Amino acid sequence: MNKNKEIAEKRIQHPENKKVIRHEDFIAGISKGLAILDCFANDRHRLNVTMAAERTGLTRAAARRHLLTLEYLGYLDFDGHYYTLSPKVLKFSGAYLSGAQLPKIAQPLLNLLTQQTSLTYSVMVLDGFEAITIARSAAHQQTDRVNPYGLHLGNRLPAHATSAGKILLSYLNEDAQQEWLYHYPLKSLTKYTYTDNQAFLTLLKQIRSDEFCYSAEEHELGIHALAVPIYDRRANVVAALNIVSPTGKTSHEYLQQHILPLLRETATEFRQML
Repeated sequence: MNKNKEIAEKRIQHPENKKVIRHEDFIAGISKGLAILDCFANDRHRLNVTMAAERTGLTRAAARRHLLTLEYLGYLDFDGHYYTLSPKVLKFSGAYLSGAQLPKIAQPLLNLLTQQTSLTYSVMVLDGFEAITIARSAAHQQTDRVNPYGLHLGNRLPAHATSAGKILLSYLNEDAQQEWLYHYPLKSLTKYTYTDNQAFLTLLKQIRSDEFCYSAEEHELGIHALAVPIYDRRANVVAALNIVSPTGKTSHEYLQQHILPLLRETATEFRQML
């Protein structure tokens, strides 16, 4: 077997989603460019060349070329010192939200829940170590500060410290859960956050058995949440439906006695439509 044939048959597996691609089909330039865009997160809205290089593992020269290219294409703005994301990046999220089935189905169901209870609801999916909001509703009178977590569309929250995230993690198989913990060590966000792996795995097993998750003040003090899984017709868990509320507004008992039945009923409606 010659060297060219060996390279053509080589496969690369993504460490997170496990998808496989032939070595000859993988375009490293696209991967590096997207890695630069991934550097811009909730905790870092502005980056210079050095920061981008450190976050991606690229050389400063390579990071600079990618930043300049992304600025040239209109995906980044530059103020002479720092790069920031431009509004053009929203075209991708807009295309997803307008074209994907789940957000379209979710919105009227979430709106109905809000009309019934005047509380905040969302649908979230798992992406790496974070749960992402892909649909949400909220009572009209709520302000940004009253709205817990700032649950806007596309908001990303640490999965291990949120009710929706733990629901999604609980339906991974045990090997996948162990691998997730290996890649994403549990970080303490409040004094109530789970940081012990074994205790966390035991909790996930209980959540899967109960088919709901209650989480109190693990991500933010004064906030608690309740979530249930959303299944498709093939019985695969595709998302989580949750309610988030200030602890001063709703009690644990109220969420479980009055809101949990509504969440489960709505999840059943999702299953019939997916």
